[in-house]
Amino acid sequence: MKFDRFFELAKKAGIEEAEFTFSSTSSLSFSLFHGEIDSYSNNKSYSFYARGIYKGKMGSIASDVYNNKMAEYFVEQIIANASVVENDDPVFIFKGSEKYRKINTFNRRLGNIPVEKKIEIAKQIEQELKNADPRIVEVATVAYDETSNSTTIINTHGLKLSQKSNFFAYYGSAVAKEKEQTKTGFELYFGNDFEKFVPTDLVKAIAKETVSQLGGFPCESSTYKAVLAPSVVSSLMSAYISSAIAEDVQKNSSLFIGKLGQKVASKKVTVEDLPINKTVFAKSFDDEGVATSNRAIIKNGVLQTYLYNLTTAAKDGVESTGNGVTSGSKVYTAPTYLKMRPGKKSQEELFKEIGNGVYITDVSGLHAGLNSRTGNFSLQSTGFLIKDGKIDHPLDIITVSGNLVKLFNSVSYVGNDSKEFMSGTNCPSVIVSKLVVSGK
Repeated sequence: MKFDRFFELAKKAGIEEAEFTFSSTSSLSFSLFHGEIDSYSNNKSYSFYARGIYKGKMGSIASDVYNNKMAEYFVEQIIANASVVENDDPVFIFKGSEKYRKINTFNRRLGNIPVEKKIEIAKQIEQELKNADPRIVEVATVAYDETSNSTTIINTHGLKLSQKSNFFAYYGSAVAKEKEQTKTGFELYFGNDFEKFVPTDLVKAIAKETVSQLGGFPCESSTYKAVLAPSVVSSLMSAYISSAIAEDVQKNSSLFIGKLGQKVASKKVTVEDLPINKTVFAKSFDDEGVATSNRAIIKNGVLQTYLYNLTTAAKDGVESTGNGVTSGSKVYTAPTYLKMRPGKKSQEELFKEIGNGVYITDVSGLHAGLNSRTGNFSLQSTGFLIKDGKIDHPLDIITVSGNLVKLFNSVSYVGNDSKEFMSGTNCPSVIVSKLVVSGK
């Protein structure tokens, strides 16, 4: 698709610099219930995002429809939006980076696999899950999602960038019952290489997650040594690393104000943003057209950098880190692919290391239960009691509380059991020396 008409009209209207971003997304999704497809969707959608600098202010417009007849409307909206901007933030249409890494993670074979085969595998998962354990009384759902995205950025500086990505996910949920106790478990597999997916492994993971919760009861309320599962580390790490976003630092609403080059975590903790690693999250450029690069955010406990887009970087007199993300009319900042560097100990060795304590497998309510300004949190949780270095029994109806700064400074060991999550994180288990657990 060409956008020459838009750029011609923008120039005539006095828009100093302009940019157009075009994205196309193909999506396939379906779910099963009792062997029948209960939802199905196979769609292709488009999004058009244009912005421009008019009298020193940035205006923008987003739409799911565009043609040459709409070019004039897009230009009018950019001018109208720019005219009501009241702040004096510096704005940019990016001229381009010196070098862009070529990252090809798009798997063409994924879209060529027949839908019938994908449905057949989902039915296989459902049937095997029903038979996986006699305590499983219901398969709540088995579902499949697949997305393919292509994005192109063009601007008046002659910059033209394109990138593609795709992935698929199978997931399922089961219900198990023992005596009067009922528990629900959920697990997911995602990637973009269909040949690497082993349905039986997903069945085992869902069944284990479901039945392992049965027989639980609360522990005594106390302060425990704790092993945090990779999913818990992922949730808490994402919340903690959000403090490295430069805009929050500039607004004095970050835990990392004035902390560059200082210790913000245990020396066991290294967290990196890895946008050019070969993952389904890989990006060679951000939404402003800035080249991405791998970088440590925290290295051996020391804060190495803040994360910037073009505007926040200009305010601090530094270069953008390639973390600009557009949403609506605003450019935000976010990491692309966060990875905590793993250690050498297995999860079983971590259990032996703490001897007696708790193993926390899930936390919920992070948005309501975390104060981002202080780092204090109180979260409903699930997990297991650890006794003599081994899992003892499930923990039911518990709450964990503490402070993110103190928690990440108390990490004494990092495991080697890294797991990748759909949130764009990759984390292992860790040991923290103190965690307040409220039970009975």
